[in-house]
Amino acid sequence: MKLWSRRFLLGGSVALAFAPKEAARAEDYPTRPITAIIPFAAGSASDVVSRILFDRMSKSLGQPIIIENRPGAGGNNGSALVAKDKPDGYTLLGGGSGPVAANVTLYNHLDYDPLQDFETISPFAAFTIVVAVTGKLPINTLQDLISYAKAHPGELNYGSVGIGSSQHLAGEYFAQVTGTKLTHIPYKNIGQYQPDLMSGVVQLGFQWYPNVSSALQAKGAKALAVAGPNRLDILPDTPTSKESGLPDYVVSGWFALLAPKGTPAPIVAKLNNAMKESLADPDVRARFQQQGAETLYLPPDQAKKFIADEIVKYRDIITKAGIAKID
Repeated sequence: MKLWSRRFLLGGSVALAFAPKEAARAEDYPTRPITAIIPFAAGSASDVVSRILFDRMSKSLGQPIIIENRPGAGGNNGSALVAKDKPDGYTLLGGGSGPVAANVTLYNHLDYDPLQDFETISPFAAFTIVVAVTGKLPINTLQDLISYAKAHPGELNYGSVGIGSSQHLAGEYFAQVTGTKLTHIPYKNIGQYQPDLMSGVVQLGFQWYPNVSSALQAKGAKALAVAGPNRLDILPDTPTSKESGLPDYVVSGWFALLAPKGTPAPIVAKLNNAMKESLADPDVRARFQQQGAETLYLPPDQAKKFIADEIVKYRDIITKAGIAKID
């Protein structure tokens, strides 16, 4: 037998020897607890919905999903940590629209590339933006707000959890769509935002429901519209932006599950299926809705395109707003 033929056969034998082991590992996955890094603070809205999902997914997978909160640098620190981890399905990222999309444009440097360094399993939650106004102002509809903002350029301010957050960019996008000028106030401690909204210190919010719920319930603020295709179950009487005459204003903050690049496709598929099953659970959907969140699911190939499209969308908003890059 010729030498090259022997090498070919030997190589083929080695490949066949390893293929079943790889398949078996993916088929048996998971055989031990999984760690999910959430790059945001414990108790935040992102943390709450992630825990709801991961608790249900752990039942489908037969192994616990242990959550570690690694906040810092707008979610970049925890995201970079996962990007450098072993691609075996045992370290995952509960990423969000900030670190996975907006921060690509917002920061001068990231230690990871959301499209190149991760396998996208699926987005899983969307926090539809709630447009809220302090009760101190004579504004009762979205059109009232637009008219008032045009008559008082730059006088209205809105609060967010920080520069480049989905709430900040939702405010910038509102100004772009309506041709108005608003002033952004970033909060280091979002707990102070609702008292300020009720007192009129800050007049507006383009917020997730948990960040305005107390103010709305206390009648210190009014929800003018929700910037999604459907009304929120938690705010059934609040119209959508389309119903309010502003159909182009559709925006939300979202969260997605990702794994380090190179994670085997069968493992990504198993995680995707576990997520799909979990998000279909009526209890999970109900608990999401209590937080003002909607479930969101895509198969892996569509999930990656979703991330790519969102990066472009946020790049356009940030560029048009002239937001300075962060070092």
